[in-house]
Amino acid sequence: MKLLLTLIIILGTSASLKAQWNWGEDEATAKTMYAKYTDAMKQGNFAEAVEPLEWLFENTPDLNSSIYINGAKIYETLVDAETDKDKKAMYQEKTLATYDNRVKYFKGEANVLNRKAYVAYKYLKDKPEKHPELFELFEKVYELNGDKVSTSNHVAYLDVVKRHKDAGGDINDEQIIAIYDQISEIIATQKEKGKKVETLNKNQEVLDKLLSSMVELDCDFIQNKLGSSFRNNPDDLAMAKKIIKLSLTYKCTEKPIFLEAAIQLQDKEPTYSIARLIAIIADKVGETKKAEKYYHEAAKLTEENVKKAEIYYGLANHYRSRGMKPKSREYALKAVASDPSKKEAYKVIGDLYMTSYKECKEGESRVQDRAVYIAAYNMYQKAGNNSYMNTARAQFPSIEEIFELGLEEGQNVTVGCWINETVKIQRRPSDGNN
Repeated sequence: MKLLLTLIIILGTSASLKAQWNWGEDEATAKTMYAKYTDAMKQGNFAEAVEPLEWLFENTPDLNSSIYINGAKIYETLVDAETDKDKKAMYQEKTLATYDNRVKYFKGEANVLNRKAYVAYKYLKDKPEKHPELFELFEKVYELNGDKVSTSNHVAYLDVVKRHKDAGGDINDEQIIAIYDQISEIIATQKEKGKKVETLNKNQEVLDKLLSSMVELDCDFIQNKLGSSFRNNPDDLAMAKKIIKLSLTYKCTEKPIFLEAAIQLQDKEPTYSIARLIAIIADKVGETKKAEKYYHEAAKLTEENVKKAEIYYGLANHYRSRGMKPKSREYALKAVASDPSKKEAYKVIGDLYMTSYKECKEGESRVQDRAVYIAAYNMYQKAGNNSYMNTARAQFPSIEEIFELGLEEGQNVTVGCWINETVKIQRRPSDGNN
């Protein structure tokens, strides 16, 4: 009766169905087979659905995409239930064929192969002879879908790469890293869109482990292998980005190739973050002129006061390391002016003053000479650094030295030299000053 009811419905709506479905020359039989397979499927009798479904595949392959969508479900269920090895393999082949035929007759290749990929991975991953086929499938899926790739495919793809390599497949380390980067970039984009963030984070963790198990990544690899590729084609910005990313991950930023890649990327795609990174690393490896250049370039590439303050603070330390004290103070003050919360810049000035005693003392008045420490103390106080305040205060003039010159605590005195600041006289705490 259910079968009869299904046939009546189909035949009763024949006019509309003709516009949407291609029943073929033997329309009546086709509708009967359709009714049989859908009825069996609804009742959970998937094995019974196979014969009429396959009749439709053979005789009306372009009937409607639903026969391939349902066919995949039917065969996948039979795969899971089957215990016989040969029959299981047969159903697996039939499952994968439904995806291919769906593309053949109804297009939608990107979406369909995206769905097929993970199913194919489950069925073929343990069959080395199928690894090249799997590898090509995943390559195509990622090429066609970009950041629309299913999250279930990310780990599967790199695992396929690993299995392909382990089985002697023709794939080198650079290609493996390129695929890893491709997947990682897609994961990052999907996370930005708020898609399954927790799952994607776990995917990335597994990908990182897989990469480490396939490629012996270290600083020498980055410098020599990737560096050689980059130097042969310095316009390859993808390689430049790869070198930068891996150098940061594996703490290889002091290798020459890092700055080469970063500078090339900055020249072609200038950004605040890369300019600042170049400056910091250049400073670290003693490339002072490069550091200075890219600090200033970074400052020009941002309008955000907090970021400008970071650059000015970097320049303050940069010039201090070069012994350019007035210049260092200038940029420390710029840092605080841009971002008042950047109080550590005051400590830089305090350090400059603390190390200026010998060059600034005149030898005529110990109070006058030691006023430089009071100036340092004032800067440490602005920085909120109690430890350094105490260090500076221990070098204040004694009460005897103050009285001997007929001076008083609280009286103004000018620190000369390059400092050129006026401070109030204070005595050392050991003399009873709290």
